Amino acid sequence: MRSWKVVLILLALAAVSVVFLSGIIGKPFEPAQPIAFDHWQHTSKQGEDTPKLECTDCHENADKSRFATIPNVSKCMICHETMKTESPEIQKLAAYSSRSEQPPWKRVYWIEKEADVFFTHKPHIRAGVDCTTCHGQVNQMHRVKRDVDHSMGWCIQCHRENRVSVDCSICHR
Repeated sequence: MRSWKVVLILLALAAVSVVFLSGIIGKPFEPAQPIAFDHWQHTSKQGEDTPKLECTDCHENADKSRFATIPNVSKCMICHETMKTESPEIQKLAAYSSRSEQPPWKRVYWIEKEADVFFTHKPHIRAGVDCTTCHGQVNQMHRVKRDVDHSMGWCIQCHRENRVSVDCSICHR
């Protein structure tokens, strides 16, 4: 009799786990950020007072260093010292700036250390690979989510399609 209770409890836990995981698995990683930065508003929104920025306007080190980098809050304040100052999100940004702090942004894309991959944006940008190829349509996103799965197979497929070496030493050092 007791073994049936254990079996029922285990089955119930398994069912709850399946329901819980089915709500998580397959969903893009979309972390809440300390400031609700809207890429669409800065890159695609139609209007006279809207900047129409390119990716490298803010992620200015993408073609110069291993990392694309997130802009320093002082760069944001160049415009937001006077633009949209009534916005609660801009007020949060200004508060970080006044304390000479950077918002604790949460990364959306990264390569796990266990993958032992050396990646740099430089050759990809120099080869004319559009940012959307690897990051999805970020310019259309109000809240950035991981839209592209950077698996080894995905990278190799892209390298082969573009006739780039798939020698292991290109990415693994």
